[in-house]
Amino acid sequence: MWKNKNVWILLIGEFVAGIGLWLGIIGNLEFLQAKVPSDFLKSVILGVGLLAGIVVGPMAGRMTDQLSKKKVMLVSGFVRSMSVLFMLVAIQQDSVWWMLAFLITIQVSAAFYFPALQAAIPLVVKEKELLQMNGVHMNVSTLSRVIGTAIAGIFLVIMSLSQLYILSLLAYLGLFLLTFLLKIDEEIVEKTTMKEREKSGFKEVFPIIKGRPIVLMTLIMTLVPLLFIGGFNLMVISISELQDSSAIKGWIYTAEGIAFMIGAFFVKKISGKRSPYQILFFFSFLIGIAQIMLVFADQPILSVVAFTLFGFSVGCFFPTAATIFQTRMPKEYHGRFFSFRNMLDRIIFQVVLLMTGMLLDLVGLQMMGVIIGSLSVLITVFFYTRNKMQQPLELEQRVS
Repeated sequence: MWKNKNVWILLIGEFVAGIGLWLGIIGNLEFLQAKVPSDFLKSVILGVGLLAGIVVGPMAGRMTDQLSKKKVMLVSGFVRSMSVLFMLVAIQQDSVWWMLAFLITIQVSAAFYFPALQAAIPLVVKEKELLQMNGVHMNVSTLSRVIGTAIAGIFLVIMSLSQLYILSLLAYLGLFLLTFLLKIDEEIVEKTTMKEREKSGFKEVFPIIKGRPIVLMTLIMTLVPLLFIGGFNLMVISISELQDSSAIKGWIYTAEGIAFMIGAFFVKKISGKRSPYQILFFFSFLIGIAQIMLVFADQPILSVVAFTLFGFSVGCFFPTAATIFQTRMPKEYHGRFFSFRNMLDRIIFQVVLLMTGMLLDLVGLQMMGVIIGSLSVLITVFFYTRNKMQQPLELEQRVS
């Protein structure tokens, strides 16, 4: 795999673009903090961009299946780069409306780019290398998040907000140029998708998902980590307030990020010895335990341990889930499927974010951890029991 030039292009591109993404996210928060006093209005403004990405999801999935994955990545990558210009105007004009234009444009471009990327990965590596590729790709994304947030905090002290966004623009342009170097053999896929040209939306994908129990169950089980991820930042802020410590935020983010990367490497070692569903069930259960451990959120060491356990478990969970989706769904449906999953994740993320805020107000962080942790354990036990009762042959196949 490491001799494959396409692999290096995708990984370097992900790292560079990830740095740009997190520079932009920190810049967004800085701009909103200065211009919008209401926390509710901040969440509404950020939510508008996510909503735009959800709206174009069906079209993005259809076009990803109909067109070359590389072309979709190039066009969406170019649009994402140009969207930063709206933010530069917003800073110049002190205008939240221009920021809205930026958020809508960048989220729409992301709605096209990421399904195309997920559909392209199985075309550039062998099936037996998919789990390793997914794990490494997610590790690179995590590393770019850790470095991006760190240098964004430093750059905000030594440069203007406009200069920060210019660096973000350069990172996106770097990804755009790297995408030109990709060599993806889509000839076989193109022949099969020609018959799908007239089809639209997700309606053709649902029967395929329903007919593959492992895909359907994995799709539902991704709710477990999302129950944690959706309110991640709110929980970290709450822990910081509970312990009256700003430093704990840095410890939690660092520990979770490092644990995620270790987990993504570790899962490759055990994938040949355990079925994908055994891996999902086990680490889904551990995620539930990590959530319940938030009952000790007032203890610095135990709170860091909880997020470390979560990071490691998610590092094992997500590469396995991504590999199942890429190998069990027919390639001609990859664009629409990953677009649908992207939409579903966004919707769940928003619901969980609102639910987390409500629970933090009503019952506090510690009791909330017990509630969502118990729910995660119940979901895991339910599907584990159902799997044991049905024991379909497909669920026992291993991802190599």
